[in-house]
Amino acid sequence: MNKIGMNMFVWTMTMDEDLSDTLSFLKTSGFDFVEIPISEPVSTPVKLEKWEHLGRELKDLDLGVQTCTICGPEYSLISTDESARRAAVTYLKHIVDCSRAIGSAILMGPMYAGFKTFTGKPATTEEWNWSVTGMREVAEHAQTQGVTLAIEYLNRFETYLLTCADDLVRYVEAVNHPNCRAAFDTFHANMEEKNTANALRKVAPYLVHVQISENDRSTPGQGHINFDEVFDVLQEVGYDGPIAIEAFGPNPPELAAATHIFRPMFESPEQLAVDGLKFIKSHIVPTVPVGSEL
Repeated sequence: MNKIGMNMFVWTMTMDEDLSDTLSFLKTSGFDFVEIPISEPVSTPVKLEKWEHLGRELKDLDLGVQTCTICGPEYSLISTDESARRAAVTYLKHIVDCSRAIGSAILMGPMYAGFKTFTGKPATTEEWNWSVTGMREVAEHAQTQGVTLAIEYLNRFETYLLTCADDLVRYVEAVNHPNCRAAFDTFHANMEEKNTANALRKVAPYLVHVQISENDRSTPGQGHINFDEVFDVLQEVGYDGPIAIEAFGPNPPELAAATHIFRPMFESPEQLAVDGLKFIKSHIVPTVPVGSEL
């Protein structure tokens, strides 16, 4: 049975706030895990206490954890500045260490390039090779920490290196490391794929994480994405890995600005979580006919 999680982006970007009540709410609501964003800067000496503490809190709640991250232009594996590329490798290794400290075995996100960092041109062979080489080094470190990288492609308005399933598969195969695998986000697929089902089938051999995200970034099942098709394919390919809800709202403001969320999409993050969980369970939990238990 798939584990179902909730991404914390709808509440925070940093986990600096006290979110104990929210985490307890998600556990009692029936979630198996939370997806924690990490954007911790590298310090000297490296400090992992924050993430170790949060990991203990989650363990006490019996709530599983995965992590996610994005890279700014100063941490881009495809920067023309070699020092920025080295900084990206160092940063991503640090995020891997934070992930291990919190207890996460999967770190997902668009780690291959700077988020919303464009040249106005298609990706070059040189940029591709820079990213693949850097990611292989990060994957080698992740292997020593028991962490698998789940690479997520984005839409064309957020990146230009990986924007579809074909790009993602080619990238994972180029990195060629067992700790570099694929994630699939329905929001980006809805924008970029000619056929979401076929895209999911293509990614399936490398798939370790799925994000369920509606076309308007609100409550899954209340937009126009064909989730019947998505869940049918997941069943078809035998995917039994984690599934997380990802949504965005007006808070935190800096994330709302980055995702262009300028109008309310749902009653509250808590209501979104409860409704989204019910929707996902309706698709992955077999229905037991009335009276069959007798």
